[in-house]
This record gives sequence, C-alpha cells and structure tokens, in this order.
Amino acid sequence: MTRDLSRLLRPRSIAVLGSGWAQNVVEQCAKMGFAGPVWPVHPTRDAIGGVPAFRSLADLPGVPDATFIGVNRYATLDVVAELAAAGAGGAICFASGWTEAGEADLQARLVAAAGEMPILGPNCYGVINYLDGALLWPDQHGGLRVERGVALLSQSSNIVINLTMQRRALPVAYVACLGNAAQVGLAELAGALLADQRVTALGLYVEGIDDAPAFAALAEAARRAGKGIACIKSGKTEASRQAAASHTAALAGGGAASSAFLRQAGVAEVDTLPELLEVLKIFHVHGPGLGPRLCSLSCSGGEAGLVADLAAPSGLVLPPPDEAQRTRLGEILGPIVAIANPLDYHTFIWGDGPRTRDVFATMLGGYDAGIFIIDPPRPDRCDGASFAPAIEAIVAAQAATGKPAFPVSSIPENFAEDRAEAMMAGGVVAMMGLETALGALRAAQTLPGRPGWRPLAATAPQGQARMLAEGEAKAMLARAGIAVPRGVSGVTLPEVQVRALALAAPLALKGLGFAHKTEAGAVRLGLASLNGQAEMPGATGYLVEEMVSGVVAEVLLGVRRDPVYGVTLTLGMGGVTAELLADTVTLVAPVTGTEIAAALKTLRLWPLLDGYRGRARADVAACVDAALALQALMQAAPQLQEIEINPLMLRESGAVAVDAVIREDTE
Repeated sequence: MTRDLSRLLRPRSIAVLGSGWAQNVVEQCAKMGFAGPVWPVHPTRDAIGGVPAFRSLADLPGVPDATFIGVNRYATLDVVAELAAAGAGGAICFASGWTEAGEADLQARLVAAAGEMPILGPNCYGVINYLDGALLWPDQHGGLRVERGVALLSQSSNIVINLTMQRRALPVAYVACLGNAAQVGLAELAGALLADQRVTALGLYVEGIDDAPAFAALAEAARRAGKGIACIKSGKTEASRQAAASHTAALAGGGAASSAFLRQAGVAEVDTLPELLEVLKIFHVHGPGLGPRLCSLSCSGGEAGLVADLAAPSGLVLPPPDEAQRTRLGEILGPIVAIANPLDYHTFIWGDGPRTRDVFATMLGGYDAGIFIIDPPRPDRCDGASFAPAIEAIVAAQAATGKPAFPVSSIPENFAEDRAEAMMAGGVVAMMGLETALGALRAAQTLPGRPGWRPLAATAPQGQARMLAEGEAKAMLARAGIAVPRGVSGVTLPEVQVRALALAAPLALKGLGFAHKTEAGAVRLGLASLNGQAEMPGATGYLVEEMVSGVVAEVLLGVRRDPVYGVTLTLGMGGVTAELLADTVTLVAPVTGTEIAAALKTLRLWPLLDGYRGRARADVAACVDAALALQALMQAAPQLQEIEINPLMLRESGAVAVDAVIREDTE
C-alpha cells in the first residue's frame, strides 16, 4: 500500500500534543518561520511555547495536516484514532515502549487505530522540512531554510541530529526518522521525500531494510529521476558472529549480503558519516554516476604521493595523461615538471592565473573528473590572497571542460564552510579531508542497477532444516546438470569396499554426517584401494569417489536463503582454506551469467583462474554455468535453504563438484 504522505511532510497546518517536548516543536516552527498555523493541544495549559493552546482536538479550528503526538503510549492510541476519524493528514508518534520494549500487541493496536492515515514511528523523533519551515521535531538541530537540497532519512535520531550539525556546505532539505516503522516503511518514506522536486538526493542511515524489492524499485526510480542515493548500513557484524554450518554462511554473513544488494540496486554505500555527507554533495550538484577516470593535481610532490597511496585502496583509477595532454602540459610547465597522474605541477605557475587555468583545464579535459588538492591558510592568522588564482582556476577548469572539478583540502578543517558554500552556489563541490573525499568519489561512481532488477522474495524457514547426505546432495546436483565424480556409498566400510571395486584409482574416501569433513578428519585422498582403511569415528556412512585429475583451480559456489534479500550467491576461491583466504564476492539473486563472470574477475586471486604466469586457464564458463544451475535450483525448490559446492574443481575444460552441502526444510 502506498499512502499519500504529502500533507504530513509538507503541512499547511500543524497540531502539537504534549508539554515539554511539544513546546520544543512549537518553538522550532516559529524559529524556522513556518507560515501556517501551529495549534498546541493541552487539557490544562493555556499556552504552549507562547502560543494559545486548545483543550482538545475537537476544539481545533480545522483538521491538521500534520500532528506531533508527544503524549504517553496509551494516550497516543486514542489520539491517533481521533485524528484518523477526522481525516487528518498524518502524525508523528513520539512515545517509546512498543515493539522495541516487547509490546508488539500495543503497536499492532496503534497501526489499527491509524487505519489509512499515515503515521511515522512509534518511538520516532519526527520530520524537519527545511524547504517550508515545517518542523515536527522536538529537539535542537543545525539546519537552515533552503530552496533545494538533499533529504536525510535515518533509523537513529541521534545520528541524523549529528548530521544536521555538519559544516561541509551540504544543503539539507528534509530530515526524517522512521522509529519502529510500524506502518510507513523505509522505501515508502524515502519515495515520498524524493517525490519533492526540490529534493536532489537521498542520504540514509539504516539498521535494516524491511522490503528489499520495494527498496530496489525506489532506487531505480531515483536513478531515472537523476537523484542519487547514498547509504550507511549498520549492524554488519551480527550475522558473521553466528555459528555457521557452511563456509558460505560464514563468508556471506555480516555485511556481504547487504553490500551486494545495495551495489546491485545502484545505491552508493559508504562506511562513515563524513563520507555520506561528501557523496551527497556530489549527488546534489552533479547527480549520480560519476565517471571512473579521475585525475589529481597539486603543487606538491608530497600531496601527489599521498593521493597515489590512498587512491589504490579506495579503488580509484588514476590513468596517465594522453599524448596530447602530455605535450601541452609540458609546453606550459617546462621540462623540469614530470607529467603524470597524480600531477605535481610545482609552484612555477603559482599566482599566474592564465597559466594555472590552462594547466587545470588541459588536465581535467582528458578525464571524467578531477581533484585539486588545496588547503587555504586559516584566515585568522594568515593571508590567503595568493591562493585566489588557484581556486579561480579550479572553477574555470570546470566551466571550460564541463567536467566536475573538486577542490579537496587534505585536512577537513582547512576549507572554510563559507568558502565551500560560495563555491557550491556556483556548482563547484569543495570536499573536506583527502581520505574522506577519495572514499566519497569512489562511492559516487556506483553503477546503476540492472533495469527492472528485483531480488527474489524472502521466505522464512518452515521447520527444522536437515542436511542431506553427500551422496543424496550430489545426486541432486547431477540432476541439475552439474558434473560430480563417479562414486559409491554405503553405511559400513566393508560395504563400500566391495562397491568401490568398480571405480578407478586414485580414490577419495569420505565419512558422512559431518558439516566440515576435513576438520573432522573424515577425508582420505589419493588411495590406490580401500584395503586396510580404518573406520572413521562418528561417521554415519561412507562415500568413495574417483578423484578428479587435471585440476586448474578450486572454487567455492554457495547459494543460501537470506531473510531480507531473498537468495544470495557467493563465489570465491575454495578448498579447505576458503575461510582463511576469504577471497569471495557475494551477489543477490537473480543474476545473469554476465554478472557472475564479472564478479569472478573482482577476486584477488582471479589471475589463478585466468592463466597466471603461463598456467592453464580454468573453464570459467563451466563455473558460471554451475552457479546459474544452483540459482535455478533455489528458485524451483522453496524448501531448499542452502547449497554449497566446495570445492568445484575447474579444469581447462569442464568443472566437477567434489563436495556438496545441501540443507532443506523438513516441512
């Protein structure tokens, strides 16, 4: 259900219930210049925040568009029901003590009382609309009225309050909190904020995503509208601390699934609040989809070296200038300056406006964007006049080339807020702090998601999961078209000794009933026969297989159901050292073969699959086909909870699954 949140977010009239916190709302609306009426409601007080109060909602002169409910949770139920019956536009439910306190039934009663009227919360701070001066917000904040800007949406009120105190020249149009999101969820509120044409981008601090398909649709709509979304996703370590029955569960746990989802949805993920603010500045001015080819200019070799050292870990590409650029830059700068990227242009042209503009524009013109390291001196102790030609040249380079030019201070506080605001007004984004700027620039390069991509629906387990015996698991893989070794199985060792006579050595003997056979000592390899083999304590049966020859590389393939993102696919270097290497990439299904092949190339050890130093090349296409087969199995069989192949032996031609773990629901 999509509700109309326009009256709640852009109200023409506001009602406020409560006393202490409510008074803050009244005062904030007055301070921000809200043009509409603010109606305090209190049963005994004559005024709230200097504004005459009404005894009840029934006494109001009209039906409020938005209401801040600052009373206790039990009274909140009655207020919400009365507002809904009157046709109010929506409400902020401030009180705590609902599901987060174990009172799920009370929260359900609140949602029922609201009916079709939108409510934010409960346990919610509220909304700030800096565009219209409408504040349903019971605390201090650091923002000002703006004509356009970004929206900040958070599942933490303290985090978003801190963001409003920024001094980085980011214009903020809205601040909104979700609270418990009992009725209006993340994607719905985010979509309503982005629907305002004055909103240029969206910044998120989220602890969980309640509806992954809806969020993916929101992200796609935002990209079509030219509005970028940047996100910090917290709580990445919880899943990685849980005990796992497979390598896949451990390697795809934590933030791997959420990061994969955000990447495939085309959302820029960052790790820190400063990076979030800086990438939103880029989106506000330039929109999403910053090009990947970046240049860097500075007048110091130390700064150039620092950029080079920090760029690689950030995943940024700094390609060298082309021949035409090298020639022209050499003509301007002379033979002493080494023409490179990062470019140390020395101080030979310092203070020479025309030559500086020529160098900056020549360099920037060959790239998608450029950073210009500049730390203006502090104005209270120094004279910054000599920096003016360089700053003016940065602005001129962007104007001449049409490419984004980013002045970047190596230390955050070295670029004053007023100077950054003035440059922002002219369409130039000044960035504070080199390492933060590089992280934000990398995030701003996030590619758009595949059009129409939506994750598979998440399904909850229907009972106690059971692990299939390896022989049973491999039979399922074989039916899906994945090659497995020839083998025989049995309950007792003598039984499999007889059956193994039909197999060709060398052989592998495995004890069944263990999630991790190697760790349990239940794998014996390279056997000429089974004669003299001892029993394996704890084994529930035995499997004997022909060993695979001609192996180029061992990889891990795993698919598992995720409670939020549907189905995840993990690819990586496999074998007994899979977790030690931790060289994996996670995708969220459905994915294409092209996307799987591209993901494999991001592995650190990809060269081992691609003929490193004259080695044979692995049949990567066979690996891709196996991954697609696992994805198809999960889509066709909802009872399957997890499938892992580790390792999948890649040959020059073909691939063989030599170990498999499959868990499925018992109901």
